[in-house]
Amino acid sequence: MSKVVSREDALDLLRQMVRIRRFEERCVDLYSAARIRGFVHLYIGEEAVAVGVLDALTADDDIVATYRDHGHALVRGVPATAIMAEMYGVQEGCSRGRGGSMHLFDVNHRFYGGNAIVAGGLPVAVGLALARQMQDRGGVVACFFGEGAMAEGEFHECMNLAALWSLPVLFCCENNLYAMGTSLARSESETDLVLKATSYEIPAWPVDGMDVVAVRNATRRAVETIRAGGGPHFLELRTFRFRAHSMYDPERYREKAEVEEWKLRDPIALFVEQQAIAADDLDAIERAVAEEVEGAVTFAEAGTPEPVEDLTRFVTSELGRT
Repeated sequence: MSKVVSREDALDLLRQMVRIRRFEERCVDLYSAARIRGFVHLYIGEEAVAVGVLDALTADDDIVATYRDHGHALVRGVPATAIMAEMYGVQEGCSRGRGGSMHLFDVNHRFYGGNAIVAGGLPVAVGLALARQMQDRGGVVACFFGEGAMAEGEFHECMNLAALWSLPVLFCCENNLYAMGTSLARSESETDLVLKATSYEIPAWPVDGMDVVAVRNATRRAVETIRAGGGPHFLELRTFRFRAHSMYDPERYREKAEVEEWKLRDPIALFVEQQAIAADDLDAIERAVAEEVEGAVTFAEAGTPEPVEDLTRFVTSELGRT
């Protein structure tokens, strides 16, 4: 268990985790009412990872996320209104309504996706880090991905290049034990993810991903070294998603008892207990978050769909060119 932090710090960390949880719970309601369509992947249960990692970074650092990206975007500072509008598929969304849940993007907040392809964000992160290095701009690129991505070729190529070129990348593996519907033990012959990372001569260590303070401390330790020229680092953030892989998932691949056991380590409930958060403080956070989320829904409901005549805008083709 991590140490107790100041009241102000504790309330800020708690507020960010509650924002993610309540925003996504509202998305479940809206999806069920057919107000949100397409694929939706929830981050419920993993809130401590996004909050802990991003709290240790600066506004100048780059962030690359996965398709389970709502939490990262919210904590990064992308307005809840713009995220909800993107979920609705309207032009006021952060990706003009063209990306939806899996492709949140906001260059002003240095948030480069949301990527639907497993491991697809890793080459993007390495490219961003190489650009920083070549331009001598300093800073760090934090790349989030699931343990399933470590079975993809992009992971190994990117780890190798990042190590060879000593790039300022923080590889954040959100190990929730299940890549879609397949457990880690059934998909990868070596389940020691830290061992895999260190095979590329990259410093790596495991972190309790259900403890927001532990996540932040580990990230600070890694980022401090990266900023000093220490090259890439790898964190295995051991966490668990409480909901199914996506809203379409019947979730027949894991036992309900396993899910319930992990829920006993709910990062929000544990943090409230650990930091002795007062009931009045928690109630105030819940009220403020509820108001923010409902404001985002109202904003999205008033959004404007893209005109049909604009559907080919931003689309290019090489057909017919010589």
